[in-house]
Amino acid sequence: MNFRLSLTAALGLATAVTALPASADVNVYSYRQPELIEPLVQAFTDKTGIDVNVAFLNQGMVERLKAEGARSPADVVLTVDISRLAELVEAGVTQPVESAVLAEQIPAAFRDPGNEWFGLTSRARIVYASKERVADGEVTTYEDLTDPKWKGRICTRPGTHSYNVSLTAAVLHHHGEEGTREWLEGVKANLARKPQGNDRAQVKSIWAGECDISFGNTYYMGAMLEDEEQKQWAESVRIIYPSFENGGTHMNVSGMAMAKAAPNRDDALKFMEFLASDEAQKIYAEAVYEFPVNPDVPNSALVGSWGSFTPDDVNLMEIARLRPEALKLIQVVDFDG
Repeated sequence: MNFRLSLTAALGLATAVTALPASADVNVYSYRQPELIEPLVQAFTDKTGIDVNVAFLNQGMVERLKAEGARSPADVVLTVDISRLAELVEAGVTQPVESAVLAEQIPAAFRDPGNEWFGLTSRARIVYASKERVADGEVTTYEDLTDPKWKGRICTRPGTHSYNVSLTAAVLHHHGEEGTREWLEGVKANLARKPQGNDRAQVKSIWAGECDISFGNTYYMGAMLEDEEQKQWAESVRIIYPSFENGGTHMNVSGMAMAKAAPNRDDALKFMEFLASDEAQKIYAEAVYEFPVNPDVPNSALVGSWGSFTPDDVNLMEIARLRPEALKLIQVVDFDG
């Protein structure tokens, strides 16, 4: 292998410099796990001969980049969730990238209007429904989840988690403040228990009969099917793609940005353009059970088997802008209480 993959989780500046030696052609900070990035890096290096070094971070990417400043070795950052992409831009640790390739390969809804971040794969915030206890057609919209017939039947992770904050921000975009408050209160009234755990834990609860439906990201279905213990949870549910009454299915994104200091800018741009290519989007989407952001790139067979849907077309930076107000409403109604 021509690339060096660093499993660096520490947040100190010295660790970052050690993990990303100056001899690398492109240095990457990633919130995505190393095993998910490895196929992309290998394909890029095989194609171009450009060496890529990846440092994996559990948290603190913005703080690290700010602390390193102009001396940062990072060229490209990879992360998940629109909130983290927006956080990078708002912190001033990224730079605009003008590229005809990126503009052509990545639809406008999945890139920053200022060209400071670009989506690579997307995921939908969907409903996992019991195959035994929820009939086809019982849920078609996010608004349906406030129907009293679901009282005591919904499970979810905390409302203050970033995935649910983004969903609530989408509700806010479509229905305004009062409508969002009513939606949160309606869903809360239908909860089977206090919000807790992660998305997989909700599917386990459906399997155990503790609730009938839950919120979740699509890719967890693929991850659960790959796990011997969790496979039975996944097989107890089906994916439903709800839409907004005046929109589509809520989407989130994994994406990339060029670091502000980027000491290897030219090679970094080549790497970013490769990641946006049909080849790389296919590799990445299959590895993480997500959707390529380019509609011309086909889904994997597994992801395609989950059905089709119409994505909401609101630009994700609008969702990011509404997140503080969405979080406030979640707290006002004491959704997690």
